Parts: sequence; C-alpha cells; structure tokens
Amino acid sequence: MTKSRLAVAVIAAVLVVDQLTKVWVKTHMMIGQEISVFGDWFRIHFVENNGMAFGMELGVSWGKIALSVFRIVAVVLIGWYLVKQRNRQVRNIYIVCLSLVWAGAVGNIIDSVFYGKLFSSSLGQVAELLPAEGGYATWLQGKVVDMLYFPLVEGRLPSWSPLWADESFIFFRPVFNVADAAISVGIAMLLLFCRKEMEDLS
Repeated sequence: MTKSRLAVAVIAAVLVVDQLTKVWVKTHMMIGQEISVFGDWFRIHFVENNGMAFGMELGVSWGKIALSVFRIVAVVLIGWYLVKQRNRQVRNIYIVCLSLVWAGAVGNIIDSVFYGKLFSSSLGQVAELLPAEGGYATWLQGKVVDMLYFPLVEGRLPSWSPLWADESFIFFRPVFNVADAAISVGIAMLLLFCRKEMEDLS
C-alpha cells in the first residue's frame, strides 16, 4: 500500500467512526444521559465541550470563533506537512501517526463548524438533525460531542491525605470522543516510535 493510500485509509476510518458515533449520540441521547456498556468501567456519557480541552474556555464572546479558526489553520498546516511526506523516505508508522492526529483534529472541527447549524439543542431533549427552526448556534459556534467515559476506579481519598482528605475521586475522569482518542494515540506513537523522524524536523 502506498503512503497516500495508507493515509487516506486511516483518515477515512477515524472520521467515519468519529462522526457516526457523534451523530448517533446527538440523535438518541440528551446531555447528561448515560448508558452502561461494560459494567461500571465503560459508559456512554453524553456531554458537550464548549471550549478547549478539559472544558476550558477563552472567556470572551469571540473566543469560540477564534478557537475554531485556530483549529482550521492548524489542520491546514498539518495536512500540508502530511502531503509532503509522501515523497520522503519515512516509515509507514510515521504516516499513520500524522494521519491519526490530522483526522482527529478534523473530526472535532466538523463539530465546531457545522453542528450548531445542523442540530437542535440537546439540553433536556434529544437533538433533531436539520431542524425546521434552525440549529442551536451559528457557524463556527458548534459544541464538540464527547461520550466515551472510563471511570476505572472510584473511591475516596484517605482521611490522612494532606490536601483532599475524604474527598471522592474518579480515575479516569475525562469524557472524550473518537477524534480525541485518535489525536492522543497519534501523538503517543510519535513520541514512542518515531524519534528518528521527529529529530529530522529539528
């Protein structure tokens, strides 16, 4: 398989799975609703991310648009770099890593750019695709859909803990999506297995 076909295959797989899961959640669940998949340690828990990672926001009215534009510019640059690698003597794993990161970024950009126009609100109701009254937000103001939740360990910190005595904790707390997973796996693989290619960048 050529590097171009490999990249297209990885990108297509990530985007299809990412968008299918997001659309299904949006059209079958309300925000805050949860479905147990494998006992207590794997759940589909529907939340929407208003800003950056871990729910952070820029704190200004134009912050969401600025974030969406920044993501688009970053995706264009990563995509340009990925295309350039077709003619370089790089290993296929490097192409896979870059493709995972690019596809994950595009997957979340689709939410930010289009979902506000395509869906009605999910607050207190199941969202409708292409509602007659219009979507819940304007272009570039959409929310990113997250649903994968792995609370592997739940409990309370010991009473002798100096800072958070007797407070409850959950590991692993973040709720994420397929696009987030693709980005995280791609970056981790770059750091672990593609040191040569990364060193060539410097």
